[in-house]
Amino acid sequence: MRRHLIYTIGPSGAGKDSLLGWLRARLGADAPVAFAQRTITRAADAGGEDHEACSEAQFLPWRDAGLFALHWQANGLHYGVRHTALAPLAQGHCVFVNGSRAYLAEAQRRFPGLTVLHITASPDTLRRRLVARGREDGPMLALRMARAQAWQLPAGHGGIEIVNDGCLDDAGRRLLHALQQHFATTRFST
Repeated sequence: MRRHLIYTIGPSGAGKDSLLGWLRARLGADAPVAFAQRTITRAADAGGEDHEACSEAQFLPWRDAGLFALHWQANGLHYGVRHTALAPLAQGHCVFVNGSRAYLAEAQRRFPGLTVLHITASPDTLRRRLVARGREDGPMLALRMARAQAWQLPAGHGGIEIVNDGCLDDAGRRLLHALQQHFATTRFST
């Protein structure tokens, strides 16, 4: 059975967690789909996704011991996806990973044939969402905006792109439709 890793990327404020949450809530309990939990060096109550929180002092030995199938550093934090979080791939499930744009080439090297899911939004929408969440100050906000505008999805990625500028339900329905078309299966039935 073919394995499907869906590597989700996009700028901060694009709504990656919101869209993946929307999808998770609508898929049937028997859908062969899993959402990999990340290990992140930030507090468990930092908002956003459900993640395994740890300190850098914990993370680095785990990384060095090979506990992570994928790992990267971004925005002053360490991120990892444990091998166990990707175990559903062995049963032929689709597994969503919330990844990093900067780590995409390495993820593709480690998992040839992965599907790129690029979630993005207009600069105005990104700025408005980042300001509303209140985690970034002026310089950090400017840096995130500049990075979002400078990054381009590599040509020939063969993936899916969703622009999430409006209503979450609209973007969610577009995502669900795109996944159904891309995989041409019923694994994304609601």
